[in-house]
Amino acid sequence: MKVVQAMLVAVVAVVFCSAVAAYQRVADWGYQPEQSNVKAEFAWSRLSYTSNLGSSGYGGYGGYYGRGWATWSRDYPKADRQFLIALNRLTRIEGRPTEQVVNLDSDDIFNYPWVYAVQVQTWSFTEEEAKRLREYLLKGGFLMVDDFHGTADWENFMNGMRQVFPDRPVEDLENKDEIFHVLYDMDDRFQVPGEQYIRTGRTYEKDGYVAKWRAIRDDHGRIVVAICHNMHLGDAWEWADDPEYPEQFASMAFRVGLNYIVYGMTH
Repeated sequence: MKVVQAMLVAVVAVVFCSAVAAYQRVADWGYQPEQSNVKAEFAWSRLSYTSNLGSSGYGGYGGYYGRGWATWSRDYPKADRQFLIALNRLTRIEGRPTEQVVNLDSDDIFNYPWVYAVQVQTWSFTEEEAKRLREYLLKGGFLMVDDFHGTADWENFMNGMRQVFPDRPVEDLENKDEIFHVLYDMDDRFQVPGEQYIRTGRTYEKDGYVAKWRAIRDDHGRIVVAICHNMHLGDAWEWADDPEYPEQFASMAFRVGLNYIVYGMTH
């Protein structure tokens, strides 16, 4: 365990010194990530969706979120790219160095067997989009959701999830579940806060006081939706290069993501 922790600390240090730190939050209106033809074992993809707070996937003030970012793009692309640095340094998986944005308007999502989504309390689906996501997951796809907090966010998230799986239960994962042991043994999980922790000292947001590790399974018992509720792993990846953001949170966030990727690739 000491070796693992030392490696994670080293990764955080490397990320701090990396040119990736130059990537700022550039996911504004019309921004598209660079395309990559690099062949790799794993390609990170992030789900773009239409927000129920506004048009074109943007919510909040005047159809925008925050300072003009879509809700799906929070912490993007810096969080994604810093996570990919950790993936390539801490595993033998050959990951593509840049991320890919996918949506449910076409079958392109089927080219990416693992997808990450944030702020999912704001997502909404058409009937066709819900059908495509359900088909994607039941054909072997894996969805990880992150960065939503408290009772109201949970209910709004489930409004969208019920469109996809109207009759599949959500379960609380136990420590013994395989997803917590495929790479790192993670019986000692704790709540991972966003960057706001630096200012407030709070690990929680809204009324999301306790981290919830939940999942939806397919008919064979395989986890197809991994739910990280009341935590903000993406922020921990993004702020891992900030000396004020605690290393213990960044390390936990990297371990969770890496376990989920290894699980998704092997099950």
